[in-house]
Amino acid sequence: MPGIDPSRSFVPLSIAVLTVSDTRDLAGDKSGATLVDRIEKAGHKLADRAIVTDDVRKIRAQVKKWIKDQKIDVVITTGGTGFTGRDVTPEAVEPLFEKRMDGFSALFLMVSMPKIGSSSIQTRATAGVANATYIFCLPGSPGACKDAWDEILLHQLDYRHLPCNFVEILPRLDEHLKRGKARKK
Repeated sequence: MPGIDPSRSFVPLSIAVLTVSDTRDLAGDKSGATLVDRIEKAGHKLADRAIVTDDVRKIRAQVKKWIKDQKIDVVITTGGTGFTGRDVTPEAVEPLFEKRMDGFSALFLMVSMPKIGSSSIQTRATAGVANATYIFCLPGSPGACKDAWDEILLHQLDYRHLPCNFVEILPRLDEHLKRGKARKK
């Protein structure tokens, strides 16, 4: 049965949040604020927060900067996952993935379907691993960010969650590189 194992200690992660938008600033960034609030309430550390326009080069540059930082465990982007001409987050980020996390996209659709029905098909939410860093690309609505965090990420980014979670395999994500980025604290 999935759930929290109280015999395990919580392991706080360092998480960066990127909002992709042509129109948002920090004051009007409700989706980014939703993520930051949930990250901090869960006990994780906000490593950094940025807003960039819907531009492949700008998105990719910011994500590359964060995945090079060995102190950042997770990058979450919000925005730019739809179908309009300006929605380019998957195109910017997916080429960085060493491994795709297809299960995240499928599970996100399962979470979204009961809430927004067939409109859930309009997302291109994606996730993967790059340079021993988890990357999750979420839609730009606060509701989608809430759903992804509350239903998926809250659990998978908690070392106490059983039967398995992303935290316990974090130290082994880059074992092929033989440098061991993350270690259980």
